Amino acid sequence: MPFEDPTPHSLPPRALRLDLDGDALQANWRALDRMSGAARAGAAVKADAYGLGARRVVPLLREAGCRDFFVAHWSEAAEVLDLAGTAALSVLHGPLTGADAAYARAHGIKPVINSLEQAARWRDAGGGRCDLMVDTGMNRLGVSLDQLGDPALAGLEVDLLLSHLVAAEEDIALNEIQRARWQQARLTVPHARASLANSGGIALGEAYHGDLTRPGIALYGGVPRAEMAEALRQVARPQAAVLQVRSVAPGETIGYNATFTAPTAMRVGTIALGYADGYLRCWSGKGRFTAGGHELPVLGRVSMDLTVVDLTHAPGIGEGDWITAQYALPQAAAATGLSQYELLTLLGRRFNR
Repeated sequence: MPFEDPTPHSLPPRALRLDLDGDALQANWRALDRMSGAARAGAAVKADAYGLGARRVVPLLREAGCRDFFVAHWSEAAEVLDLAGTAALSVLHGPLTGADAAYARAHGIKPVINSLEQAARWRDAGGGRCDLMVDTGMNRLGVSLDQLGDPALAGLEVDLLLSHLVAAEEDIALNEIQRARWQQARLTVPHARASLANSGGIALGEAYHGDLTRPGIALYGGVPRAEMAEALRQVARPQAAVLQVRSVAPGETIGYNATFTAPTAMRVGTIALGYADGYLRCWSGKGRFTAGGHELPVLGRVSMDLTVVDLTHAPGIGEGDWITAQYALPQAAAATGLSQYELLTLLGRRFNR
């Protein structure tokens, strides 16, 4: 459908939109929940649900059956608090200040305790149900194994005893080392539930699942391990409106630094998408779009707000029409060198989600 403004005196619609397949998102959660066996699957919805829009994603996942959500920042918790309902909401960064702890207690949010200092801060604020992160090899956030007997942790009301796998997408010895350390922590710290597996960790098997798994990228169409590919569907498809169509003569160049020269007469379209929107310059000469059954290659260098595509063999595509980026995450990562995570979280604010 052509780009058009249905209400001429209101703010015109955006020339970028992110097509989110809600059915695919829910199907991915259900698949990951099944793969989690006796454990339940939660959902990492930090970074605005990996760039897809947490306020859209959280209700869809709740409808699918998810009852545990994880964000990184307290501001992210505030954005979805009214949508979480009776589901548990955890803040991975934990309470940095007394105000964080007070906010958590006031709204029934679980802080993830990452240090002895955070544990003391939580108890000083009155305590209550929390999660505890144990570092088993990441050396990023979390209480070390030799701190588990510290008096600062005694009496914490730990719901989830967490740890995080370093390289679940790879078959390396560290996976088993981390699992064994996590099991050691489970025997040391009283807790209601335990969680180790992220998206890739789910495929490592039952020994890694505990009571709750915490998928992230796999929910949104990422494939962390090859054996998961058949079970996961693409969720997000960036789309852009064609701003202008022009004819280019043989020998003329397109875009900055004249990196593309037209070999023959060409019909090209300029779209409202560039590296400011997360469609980075690594897509130059590599990207592909589709519309009306046609594949539309990117020509020349991607610029800040604009990208040029080949419309020579798509005569029916004109100004105001929408075209869709080929953005299946495993293939896009292989083409660009970006991680599947970056491909989603880089998508900018100008997309209508």
